[in-house]
This record gives sequence, structure tokens and C-alpha cells, in this order.
Amino acid sequence: MVWTLPEPMLAEPVNNPALPPGFAAEPKWDGYRALLARYADGRVVIRSRRGTDMTAAFPEITRAAASLPAGVEFAMDGELIVWEGGRVAFERLQGRLNRTAAGAAGMAAQWPAHYVAFDLLRRNGTDPDLTAQPYTARRTALEELFTDQALAPPWTLCPSTTDPTTAAEWLEWSAVGMEGLVLKNLRGTYRPATRAWRKYRVAHTADAIIGAVSRSLTDPATLLLGRYDPTGRLRYTGRSTVLPRPLATTLPARLSPAGEEHPWTGRTFSATWGAKAALTVVLVVPELVVEVRADVSRDSAGRWRHPVKPVRLRDDLAPADVPLFGDDTTTSLT
Repeated sequence: MVWTLPEPMLAEPVNNPALPPGFAAEPKWDGYRALLARYADGRVVIRSRRGTDMTAAFPEITRAAASLPAGVEFAMDGELIVWEGGRVAFERLQGRLNRTAAGAAGMAAQWPAHYVAFDLLRRNGTDPDLTAQPYTARRTALEELFTDQALAPPWTLCPSTTDPTTAAEWLEWSAVGMEGLVLKNLRGTYRPATRAWRKYRVAHTADAIIGAVSRSLTDPATLLLGRYDPTGRLRYTGRSTVLPRPLATTLPARLSPAGEEHPWTGRTFSATWGAKAALTVVLVVPELVVEVRADVSRDSAGRWRHPVKPVRLRDDLAPADVPLFGDDTTTSLT
């Protein structure tokens, strides 16, 4: 019987990380969401959340799945991640999808990926489709598959708990790149393309220096932020979301256009993380400090991967008071 991967089940953002009765919590990983099919004849398909075929982009995972015994068949939901220096390094996944087969193999050799499995949608048996089964049954089947097939790296079984204390402790994993928690109803079925899970993203407040703005000095749209490194160089650390109206109204009078001595002169900024489209910016004198609300998704150098939300100008702080580039000194909002 020919079968295909379903659309992935989705999660609705929530502001409360508390684990309610009747739910399980799993760590939220900072990687590429991926559904993986392993057919009885050994064929493997890895598909992204948006349906992109990623099979050739992750040869190490494809090879591991293909090498399982003949006849083994399953469909998993999970996350592709790369560990580097004791943390999840999302940036090591960047570019995989745009590489040739040789290029993907080179990246796999240098920064091998792991597949963190958190759901089992199909398996061998008389009733192979598990999507109508509750989470508890699917979780048991997933654990049994790991045991029966002795799955080891690059396979990783995602932790799961019904203990609120353990779930709260997982929120402290942000130092290694975990984004937060995903909360799943123990009795819930797998509902493709439906936001029936819940996700809580850990957030922090942090301080950064305004180095540039997008659009114009008189009508800034977003901020480009930086921090000094130990050598005194202003390093780009991320971009803000659209400025809230009060800050957008008061900020223009505080901005001073920079001269050619600005450390970012000649630099090109991307419109979004990993995008090729350039963003038009106006460099400013890096003298203003702003407090931002940021999630924990960073690259290995400490740059924020997602846009941060401006909170307020910090007139009480000078640029020298801002933590150095790569310093994770932040205040948790969990």
C-alpha cells in the first residue's frame, strides 16, 4: 500500500508555561521541523514543515534511516538540529537546502545533524496509521521503536514529562539553545495542519546599542542593534520588530546620522535571517541604548536569530554599560 506523509500538526503560542493536568511537556528545539518516512523497501523521504523535500540535504539522516533492516517502516515527526560547543547551533543548518549533493555531504561531515523524534505517525503492523491514536499511545509506540531498533545517534528521542517540576526545569535549558516548551494533550490525536498543541517560548530582556535604522531617520521602521566585542569593535547582534508608536514618535529627535567612521559603513544587511534580499538602512551614531525583549534563539556568536521587540530607551545606560557581544547576560521573563 502506498502512503504519504501527512501535513505536520502545529502549535498555538501561549504566554503561560505552566503544565496543566492531562498534558505532557516536551522541550522546544531550535532547528528545522521535519517529517521523516522510512518505507519497507528502504526508501527515505524527509520533508519540511512547508512540504520542501529535504532528503538530499541531510544525507547523514537519510543514510541512517535507509540502513535499518529490510521491512522496517515508519513515519516520524521531529526536529533536525546540530549540536556545537554544547549548544544547539541553528546557523549550522543554514544553507543545507541550497547546496549540491557534494556540498550537503561536506556540511554533514563538518556539522552532522541529529533527528530528534517526538511523534510516531505510522509503523509496521495490522493497524499502521497512528494519527487517530492518543498522544500516550503514539509516545509508547515511539519509545518501543527506539528500543526495538536500538536507535542511536543521529537518532534522538525527545524527552517528555507529565511532571510540572521537570517541565519548569527544562525552561532553564535556554543556555544551550532550547526555545521553550511544547505542551500536548495526553488524549489528543495527531491533527495535521491544525494548531492543537501549545508552545511557550522563553523570552528575556536585554540591552543593545542602536547602530542603524531602516527606512529613514525621520520615520524609522526598525532598529539594527549591536554590541561591542572585547576589541572595541561594534558587532551586529540583530534587528528589531517594527517600532511601537510611542518609540517611533520620540526616537527620530534622538538619532544622529553617522559619518564614514561608523564601523558598519559598507556593510550589507539582509531583510530577514538567511535571506538574500538586502535591507536599506541608515547608519546612526551608536550612542543610544535600547532595552529589548528577545527569545533565546541565537547563533553561536550570540546574534539574535528572530527579531527582538523594543521595550524602551535606556537613558540611564551608556554604550559601555551594555554587555559585550556574545554575552548571554539577560533577565528572564519566564
